[in-house]
Amino acid sequence: MGMNVGSSSGDEDQINSSINTTPLVDVMLVLLIIFLITIPVVTTSIKLQLPKEEIQIRESKPENIVISVNADSKMFMYDTAIADIRDLTDRLKKVSKMDPQPEVHIRGDLTANYDGVGRVIFACRSAGISKIAFLTEPAARE
Repeated sequence: MGMNVGSSSGDEDQINSSINTTPLVDVMLVLLIIFLITIPVVTTSIKLQLPKEEIQIRESKPENIVISVNADSKMFMYDTAIADIRDLTDRLKKVSKMDPQPEVHIRGDLTANYDGVGRVIFACRSAGISKIAFLTEPAARE
């Protein structure tokens, strides 16, 4: 084993003052790849249970209360027109005391404002109705 202490000719070698950037570039490329792989995972890491589309056939039983809201936001209990929200709340308070309490099924017109359906839900909650459902028509199959 030998050691090279200096040049044999006695001439002093010049000092190499350049920096070798190849390892730096390698490390930066590895970090870039790691960040590119982990960033999409971090942005979608919130655990959610997304709704799935199902068709449940729901039949309205005779003991259930059916409230309809037409396109003009007028309310009907079965086929009887309801004058205002107080009238609906009073009628639903009588129903809420029944044992077992019937469900309230809301039929909202497709073109009706949400305000009309919202008032019906508010009346149901004010009267103490615990079960509210929405009646819809299944989508046409192609």
